Amino acid sequence: MSSTKKYVAEFIGTMVLVTVGCGTAMLVGCDSKNGGGYILTALAFGLVIVAMAYSIGNISGCHINPAVSLGVLLSGGMTTKDFAGYVTAQCLGSLAGAGLLAAIFSLGGVPDMTGAFGSNGLAGVNGSIAAGMLVEIVLTCIFVITILGVTSKKAKHGSFGGLVIGLTLTLVHILGIGLTGTSVNPARSIGPAIASAINGNAEPLKSLVIFIVSPLIGAALAACIYKYLESPDVAVTTSAPASKQKPVQQKKTPEVKKDSEKDSKKNESKPEVKEDKK
Repeated sequence: MSSTKKYVAEFIGTMVLVTVGCGTAMLVGCDSKNGGGYILTALAFGLVIVAMAYSIGNISGCHINPAVSLGVLLSGGMTTKDFAGYVTAQCLGSLAGAGLLAAIFSLGGVPDMTGAFGSNGLAGVNGSIAAGMLVEIVLTCIFVITILGVTSKKAKHGSFGGLVIGLTLTLVHILGIGLTGTSVNPARSIGPAIASAINGNAEPLKSLVIFIVSPLIGAALAACIYKYLESPDVAVTTSAPASKQKPVQQKKTPEVKKDSEKDSKKNESKPEVKEDKK
């Protein structure tokens, strides 16, 4: 598959993620008094992943998330060139999705229940940067390590990989929405924050760097953890063959000595017969 098609697939996938996921949050609201909005938004993000995994997954792998692409890169699953292309396409797709939402809600006169295009923020953790970063690092680590496990060539999960990944994204959203709005995806945060600033609310831009850096840290941590867990135990594999080879060498060496001794005895006996004849 050509790189251009992969980048286009990532652009489309991220655009759909932002349009449907953030659009649902804008429509139903995600405040603490509206628990139903939590579930609907979490399901929207998760179901988008399921849909995209079975549509563009065979083209680009359906990362639609720079953090996922970083995890795959560190695991040796893609080149640096493709990583740069994927991240660029994902960020542009996020901007396109946010632009679609701006057009739909503006033309339709539909109120944005989040007030910021479904952007991420620190209101749920009372403005604590440390708490917000910890939430995003942990949730991204859970999400990316699941992806690495499900897509590992050593495992045979069949055609259920996309469903598992989508449900895992739903899972982390159920916890994260009330805390940070759940980013776990730098591209997903960039588009809505910029659209919100253009629309007059620049507040999401103030904390945007947290939702770019934290998911990347979580993804790098997930890649390191999974590589360690999946790596073979060297001590066990190398010691077993060595113990099997020793008995074989000990059995062979005595046999060679016996054969040589027999040959020497035969050679010594022949001259004695000749002397008797003389």
